Amino acid sequence: MATQSPFSLLEGLLQSFNLSHAAPTWAVDEVHRRTVLLLNHVLMQEPQAMERLARQKGRIVLTQWRSFVFKVLITPAGLLDLAPAATSADLTLIITEDNPLAIAQALLQGDKPAVRIEGDVQLAAEVNWLTDHVRWDLEEDLARVMGDAPAHGLAQAAKTMAQALRQFVGAGVGTGKPTA
Repeated sequence: MATQSPFSLLEGLLQSFNLSHAAPTWAVDEVHRRTVLLLNHVLMQEPQAMERLARQKGRIVLTQWRSFVFKVLITPAGLLDLAPAATSADLTLIITEDNPLAIAQALLQGDKPAVRIEGDVQLAAEVNWLTDHVRWDLEEDLARVMGDAPAHGLAQAAKTMAQALRQFVGAGVGTGKPTA
């Protein structure tokens, strides 16, 4: 007997629910601003990433998934800023997978989601390098707030949960495929 994924109902709801109509413009703008702040925080921990981005100053990268669009401008400091809406992108990255659970599954397995790339090849190579080499040291940030020992314990617990989730997803349970 085939077992059905416990996430199949959630998957169906997510596929039929279009968040772009539910979110007011001010909320989308605020999420974009906060995302840029987080990305810059992570970039500032990696001087080599900032150096690589600084060589691409003034370039605009647009990322799109479904109707969600996020456009950033690379600053001379090698950081990111929101790009003006009227500007055209030098590089467009379109996530081609429509299913948010399939994207999450790919990320949990350490893969990148399927992306269609349009535009500048050199800029695309730099963005690819960033995605391969820049990682957020969440434990270090937590240690600044709560101390080393609690941050380490929380990080270890999160790693254990993430590993269990990877094994769960890797077993095909999250895909709706039959399992033994």
